[in-house]
Amino acid sequence: MLNRHYSSQHHTPNLEHKLLGSIPNYVKIVEVGPRDGLQNEKEIVPTAVKVELIKMLASSGLSVVEATSFVSPKWVPQLADAKDVMSTIQGIGHSRFPVLTPNLKGFEAAVEAGAKEVAVFAAASESFSRSNLNCSIEDSLARYRDVALAAKDHAIPVRGYISCVVGCPVEGAVPPSKVAYVAEELFNMGCAEISLGDTIGVGTPGTVIPMLEAVLDVVPIENLAVHFHDTYGQALSNILLSLQMGISIVDSSISGLGGCPYAKGASGNVATEDVVYMLDGLGVKTNVDLTKLVLAGDYICRHLGRSSGSKAAIALSRRLANASKL
Repeated sequence: MLNRHYSSQHHTPNLEHKLLGSIPNYVKIVEVGPRDGLQNEKEIVPTAVKVELIKMLASSGLSVVEATSFVSPKWVPQLADAKDVMSTIQGIGHSRFPVLTPNLKGFEAAVEAGAKEVAVFAAASESFSRSNLNCSIEDSLARYRDVALAAKDHAIPVRGYISCVVGCPVEGAVPPSKVAYVAEELFNMGCAEISLGDTIGVGTPGTVIPMLEAVLDVVPIENLAVHFHDTYGQALSNILLSLQMGISIVDSSISGLGGCPYAKGASGNVATEDVVYMLDGLGVKTNVDLTKLVLAGDYICRHLGRSSGSKAAIALSRRLANASKL
């Protein structure tokens, strides 16, 4: 009963259709909710709640759950418990739990806490780099080269995030060439995966296409991920377009949690439930159980005292409630 209600597959999709033929058969979802989704919450979320959320997300079948960030508590007090979170989730299921490390000090702390994968965070906008990272783009890249070298010594994979890939809250439109430059630098220093982030959610297929084309000229498609915020309701259309261009890694956040403390007006990430619902409807394999995902979203939203930011989760929960009354 649950699976029937929590599914968008009312008939068998045909990925051979001319409009869908280029879409990958499998898409890896990188869940960023426990880190990117919770980092801006004003009320401190207890460590036990974060750990339970991570466990629920992992049990839904998500293979990658970004767990936390080893940044200074002064800048992100919500994630001051990074070490405790990491020590508690060791050995949970078969999921991977990468963490954000903004510098060599953060990397060393992450490794000491048991991190097996790390991520660094650059920007395609000079203004955003200075406001978010307190340094220029070039200085941030130099910092990350040190992290990448140290990670190589420990045989630890590094993911590179790029923010403001189509628009910046200060500079406006960001030229695709700037995104391509940062992406190539991250790739050359050893980042195995590069996530292209529309931090303020202004992108549309019309602006995403030239950005992706520029990046694809310098980084292999299998090394690229997309990370869309849904500020203007464009995230799913941008993801679908990215899939049609061959991208097979998508970042998302449970219940659409998140935003950006340095990008005024930026709403949450695209909701993981919405992404999985769309992919299920396309017949694309994710290995994620949508029913368990909705339960994880309900868990964290109840704790935060707010409604889910996922339209799919709200609709599916309503259908399930109605069905239980029959």
